[in-house]
Amino acid sequence: MRISVFGCGYLGAVHAACMTRLGHDVIGVDVIPEHIAALSRGEAPFYEPGLPDLLAEGIATGRLVFTTDQSRAADAQIHFICVGTPQKAGEYAADLTYVESAVTAILPLLKPGDVVVGKSTVPVGTAERIAERVRMAQPGAELIWNPEFLREGFAVEDTLKPDRLVYGMAQTDSARAAAALLDEVYAVALADGTPKVEADLATAQLVKVAANSFLSTKISFINAMAELCEATGADVSLLADAIGHDARIGRRFLNAGVGFGGGCLPKDIRAFMARAGELGVDQALSFLREVDSINMRRRVRMVDLAREECGGSIVGRRIAVLGAAFKPDSDDIRDSPALSVAAQMQLQGARVTVTDPKAIDNARKKWPELSFAQTVADAVAGAEVILLLTEWPEYVGLDPVELRERVAVPRIIDGRNCLDPVAWRAAGWTYRALGRP
Repeated sequence: MRISVFGCGYLGAVHAACMTRLGHDVIGVDVIPEHIAALSRGEAPFYEPGLPDLLAEGIATGRLVFTTDQSRAADAQIHFICVGTPQKAGEYAADLTYVESAVTAILPLLKPGDVVVGKSTVPVGTAERIAERVRMAQPGAELIWNPEFLREGFAVEDTLKPDRLVYGMAQTDSARAAAALLDEVYAVALADGTPKVEADLATAQLVKVAANSFLSTKISFINAMAELCEATGADVSLLADAIGHDARIGRRFLNAGVGFGGGCLPKDIRAFMARAGELGVDQALSFLREVDSINMRRRVRMVDLAREECGGSIVGRRIAVLGAAFKPDSDDIRDSPALSVAAQMQLQGARVTVTDPKAIDNARKKWPELSFAQTVADAVAGAEVILLLTEWPEYVGLDPVELRERVAVPRIIDGRNCLDPVAWRAAGWTYRALGRP
């Protein structure tokens, strides 16, 4: 099939490359010439495992093309909207500027039988407005809302082998014909038994933000338990193991630590609260304010732990921060807890050095006043305390005996509860972690 993808950032670039792997002809459209140039060379403007190989493969076949010329997408049968919806400056609400721009670009290209597919995360009610614009521009075209559920670091796998497909659509013959066309796009996944949920537009828009709100709540719940554990001497990791055995609860996303960040969970729950307020049902999501508050408190607590370990003051102290990305297997620093903590300590007078396997360049652009090191060895040299804030495998697997020789004082604060405290203490380290005695 002939597919266009409007927006070639994280979501769009991955989607375009994966659709080519599935056998479709894909044209990716974006307004940023530098991104298009990089993608056309087979280079991803961000780090995502497996994506460069897919890009190179698709470009080599001639079935994957990137361009800034929107008119080149005119012969596509299906147009995917994959642009970002960031948080508005000074507000909780989502900024729909890029979505509206993508729709405006797509409308003149539509032919009878074409399908516009929304994948961007938008406030409920947005798709209905876009559907009306599509009908007015081309009565023979249809809109389906098909939210994405990508995990950074696993985006290629999640696109090629999704755990579910959601179609938000009208209950009309033309909409069902459009859904049948979209089934052809996802034929491989559907043949493999991927569940498909057909819903109305409102429900489809709510699925992504509801899922992210639930996951955020689960993370903040265990971090709230960590606060109680610190006050009582209990161990939050053992607590999580114990309650995680309950099949109704499960162990995943019950890892206490410095909290969540990134380009989805924080802004999605805030946009969800903002939209609920607009709809007059803000009380239904008032709990998300506490979820957000708990999450931000964890960052402050990390700074407090560092101060405690440094005898009450971090002024002039050499502190190494392991991690800049908001999660491992990513170079995404949006709302990164690691960088938030590092910046807070720097502002309070500490001498902070940050390292990360993939995110240093992005971090340096955002926080040029911080010091950065390419390796763990350079970052921890002469350090008086180490903070592990992104659980990259190479940090989890560090040898505490070897590392002790490089620091001034063997003190480590495990912001992700991912190290073995017994092993580190046996090697002579002072070990601290959120929610653990």
